[in-house]
Amino acid sequence: MSGQDLTEAAAIIAAAGSGTRMGGDVPKQFITLRGTPILALTVAHFLQVDALRTVLVVVPAEHREAAALLLRDFLPAGSEDRILLVNGGATRQESVRAGLQALPLRTATVLVHDGARPFVTSAIIERCLRATEQNGAAIAAVRVRDTLKQASADQLVRITIDRRGLWQAQTPQGARVELLRQAYALADQDGFQGTDEASLMEHAGIPVAIVEGSERNFKITRPDDLALAAGLTQETQMLKIGHGFDAHRLVRGRPLILGGVHIPFELGLDGHSDADTLIHAFLDALLGAMGEGDIGRHFPDSDQRYKNISSLNLLADVVGLLQEKNLGLSNADITVICQRPKLAPYIGAMRENLARACAVSAAALNIKATTTEQMGFTGRGEGIAAHAVVLLHHLPA
Repeated sequence: MSGQDLTEAAAIIAAAGSGTRMGGDVPKQFITLRGTPILALTVAHFLQVDALRTVLVVVPAEHREAAALLLRDFLPAGSEDRILLVNGGATRQESVRAGLQALPLRTATVLVHDGARPFVTSAIIERCLRATEQNGAAIAAVRVRDTLKQASADQLVRITIDRRGLWQAQTPQGARVELLRQAYALADQDGFQGTDEASLMEHAGIPVAIVEGSERNFKITRPDDLALAAGLTQETQMLKIGHGFDAHRLVRGRPLILGGVHIPFELGLDGHSDADTLIHAFLDALLGAMGEGDIGRHFPDSDQRYKNISSLNLLADVVGLLQEKNLGLSNADITVICQRPKLAPYIGAMRENLARACAVSAAALNIKATTTEQMGFTGRGEGIAAHAVVLLHHLPA
């Protein structure tokens, strides 16, 4: 087993609760928000983090089949390769234990997250993962803002609690797998029942670091939470669509670069930059969805800074603009129109380049190539064209 295999990370989504405080006939994690089940919204955020090689979802045994259908129907195609379903136990502690036992042997780091916290972000997940790898254990949390009161049994205020240094624990909560297993072993030995993974590690004397969570990363527990969640879902599901088109002439003496990949060919694309038609169409689609004009407005061919520049650098600038506007890429569909050469062997590398630049999974990018059956300028081999369509979404604050 390679060193790389030994450092793989995974997530356990704890979704085996009955949701009795919510009421209703199904557990809360299967309730829909604006048409999408809470569990699918939660799992989707973890699939966006490529470092998590496995996302293990712990569900009630009696709802396992329904969960499998739900995840299949509401998650991107290909997600099933990274998802494992496991039957949960009677308590959260038993359910997470079942997840730990089902982790792939190569897993070294694990994040545990509540299935009913659908507004976690990839940024929080990545912060928690980095802190876990650096410190051994970490949790997401937010500082306590409100004044805290301790009450008597008859609900009379006894004292005001100093909130300085107090944090409200959230998930994900991460640990090196061997440390979390040690914590579970000691809890079994002592008969200790923790409220979360951090409490188990505290019981075992394992230091736990804190990273900033978000007020929006709340757990849906009661009916009132659903109204708040529905409003946030409506906001985050507002989508922006953009279309882009670009074409460049094929000439001698220039490299052929598409999607940031150098393709061996006797001709290359002519242009001020590297003339990467595929990325230029993608850029125009992104800028169009943002209402930010086109590539010529942002990177004019009269500016020598862009002479022969890699279009991946231009893409990095546009991704920065996306971040400023708090927008993320939901998905993109790009078609390259090219008679020669054959592009199929290079499409995988193109997807990886664009996914890396946009900080999304390669599954969010679809690239395909077609010909015009020798009709028109592309069919005659005079040039290459590309169309791109993108969908953007608002990121949680």
